[in-house]
Amino acid sequence: MSDIQDLLVESDSRMKKSLEVLRTDLDSIRAGRASPALVDNIKVEYYGVSTPLSQIAMISVPEPRELLIQPWDKQVLIDVEKGLLASDLGLVPNNDGKVIRLKIPIPTEERRRELLRLVNRKVEESHVAVRNIRRDSLRELEKRKGMSIDDLRRSQTKVQEVTDSYIVRMDELGTKKKTEVMEV
Repeated sequence: MSDIQDLLVESDSRMKKSLEVLRTDLDSIRAGRASPALVDNIKVEYYGVSTPLSQIAMISVPEPRELLIQPWDKQVLIDVEKGLLASDLGLVPNNDGKVIRLKIPIPTEERRRELLRLVNRKVEESHVAVRNIRRDSLRELEKRKGMSIDDLRRSQTKVQEVTDSYIVRMDELGTKKKTEVMEV
């Protein structure tokens, strides 16, 4: 029975990772409000090494629609600006020689609809990932020899319950992000 428990723990762990990936993906979607998470994944050439922006600069939110990026090494200010321009954010950095300011414009109605489709796609991708984990777990259960039919059914039910709980959490994250996107 501990084999089954180990399988359930592993499935739960993998599903938790899928949930975290979704949370990270949704945080990086620009919804009209400034958030340091928008630029966390942006890579900057820092002395020849591709480095995440959050490791070479302080990122703050002085106003609701503005990000302030202050590199610890002023020499990389231009590299940070290049990294921001090369990103898919679609924002133009304002470099004053000491810091970079990113103004976050209010998204148009069309852009909001586009963002909603993106949120829906990300949530659905995470659902598929969790269902694939469930499928793998169920296949693993069926391969086990010497397991009674009752134990197999109970284990399958537990795997399904874990799957359902993660899908509900993912839907909640998606709903929260959709609300944020539709705010004016």
